Amino acid sequence: METSIPEKAKISPFLVFFLVHSMQVGIGVLGFQRIIAMTAGYDAWISVIFAGLTVHILIWMMYKIAETANGDIVSVHSFVFGQKIGKLLSLPFVLYLCLIGVSILRGFIEVIQVWMFQDFSTFWFSLAFFGAVIYIIFGGFRTVTGVAFFGVTLPAYLILTFFFTFPYADFKNLLPIFDHSIKDLASASYHMSFTYLGYEILLYFYPFIKDPAKSKKWAHLGVLYTTFLYTILAVTTFAYFSERQLQKNVWATLTMWKIVQMPFVERFEYIGIANWNLIILPNICIVLWCASRILKRVTKIKQKNGLLILSLICLITINFFQTRTQINTLIDYVGKIAFFVNYGYIPLLFFVMLIMKKVKKK
Repeated sequence: METSIPEKAKISPFLVFFLVHSMQVGIGVLGFQRIIAMTAGYDAWISVIFAGLTVHILIWMMYKIAETANGDIVSVHSFVFGQKIGKLLSLPFVLYLCLIGVSILRGFIEVIQVWMFQDFSTFWFSLAFFGAVIYIIFGGFRTVTGVAFFGVTLPAYLILTFFFTFPYADFKNLLPIFDHSIKDLASASYHMSFTYLGYEILLYFYPFIKDPAKSKKWAHLGVLYTTFLYTILAVTTFAYFSERQLQKNVWATLTMWKIVQMPFVERFEYIGIANWNLIILPNICIVLWCASRILKRVTKIKQKNGLLILSLICLITINFFQTRTQINTLIDYVGKIAFFVNYGYIPLLFFVMLIMKKVKKK
């Protein structure tokens, strides 16, 4: 059972929309188009929609799991496996969340190093970034939610910049539709599902929602909005690039910004990258808040102390990844672990919970 959370520490149900959506939009937005087009060509926009639909099923499962245990992931594990084993099973999730944070931040720093400043220091930027993250999390979960809110609303204008590609776009590139096999589309959906990951944070902050039942529609709307954005971005990219051009662009989204021309700015991609700070800031804040919260629940270490320890571990770890190959391997492995957690472990937990519920009733 979850320890009681004071009402003043809880968030309104509609804010779940911003938490779920901000976690789903990270560094993957800058280059997912090339990866999904490798297997399904320009039919890959169908995979974007399909992968988005599967997330709704998992969101529904997560709410059922959290409702049954009446708490977060630690409560769920304690409900199913008992107190001691439950806490032991929750510990790997601390490492998992830290790895997500490291992969997001290192991926972003790589973008800065490739596109803006070649000699940009990974250590000093990470140190400053984690300093800001610690300061925000010390303000409590409501402050973290506020950052997620601004991380969604303030950079929202960037969506309009993609209309600059329309005069150069050829939407005939997308024809003929359904030109690829179901196997190709399924493979592209699998790769696209990595970009959607992040919504599993619901299982960590569930007790902090006022009237969680009312937040269900907002969680689903958050995923729906993410699916809409990714679909629009995929279609725009496919219309702008030929398939051969796209395979040569690792960060297609950034390349499209190169044609944005305004009287007051020449290189708009620099503004886009700078804005991305605000987009990934809530990502890191949320994962480190969740990790330090689990650590507090499992080991009785104060959350603030746990946060400082985890931030230091992340800061040290991030500097081990220097080359493109190392960074790619990190992001790849973290994506695969996250896929297993979301599409393997959560459904398994859901069915185990159903059985446990029936057994406990008897």
